[in-house]
Amino acid sequence: MQNREKWKPSKFIYTKGKLVASRDEKELNLAFRLIATLTAEFYDRNLKQYAKGKLLDLGCGKVPLYEAYRDYVTDIICVDWDKSIYKNIYLDFELDLTKTLPFADNEFDTIILSDVLEHIPVPEHLWKEMARVLSRNGKLIMNVPFYYWIHEKPYDYYRYTEYALRRFVELSGLRVVQLKPIGGALEVMVDIFANNINRLPKLGRLLSRFAQWFTLRFKRTRYGKKLLEATSDKFPLGYFLVAEKPQ
Repeated sequence: MQNREKWKPSKFIYTKGKLVASRDEKELNLAFRLIATLTAEFYDRNLKQYAKGKLLDLGCGKVPLYEAYRDYVTDIICVDWDKSIYKNIYLDFELDLTKTLPFADNEFDTIILSDVLEHIPVPEHLWKEMARVLSRNGKLIMNVPFYYWIHEKPYDYYRYTEYALRRFVELSGLRVVQLKPIGGALEVMVDIFANNINRLPKLGRLLSRFAQWFTLRFKRTRYGKKLLEATSDKFPLGYFLVAEKPQ
């Protein structure tokens, strides 16, 4: 990773020892706070358990997860594409992820793929390349959206079900360690509401903030947990996946 000394938090921050969504609206739009918070919870738990050795951060952007994995790995390689209008000072490689990766077989112990797969027009090739460069017993740690708005147009190509993700894992010779839905029906509805009401001046922002705040607190209650359990299978906001390369 280039210019580590210049890195600063962006999409995620640490508060009271937990990874959470940033409150800085220059880094994270208010309307995206709910899904970012839910995603942060999964990464916070799993990076501590699975991140190790040499790590490859594919589609790294501003490397928002750097603080969450840096203490668990020995080396970090940051990769992103060349379509961004902003210069990325952290990049080691500027690559097209639809093409062969310039890395050796079994080179990486951990691969991060956060909010990237939906932007890859030829996902099968990327899966084969990730499996190739991942070491034996290495882990792929990733998330994708599902019931989520069209973003980064025109480079938003797919939404994947649990079964598509399992198929990719199987066809690439990996094994599912964990595959969990992110959110359920309530989170989907609130995400849609927050993204649209946020466009209204003043009152819209207040309603967007309150709806997301209430949802995050309600989901921790007994009734919130029951609703999530009952709806996340058919109405996930996204998915979180950990896969490994067998010995």
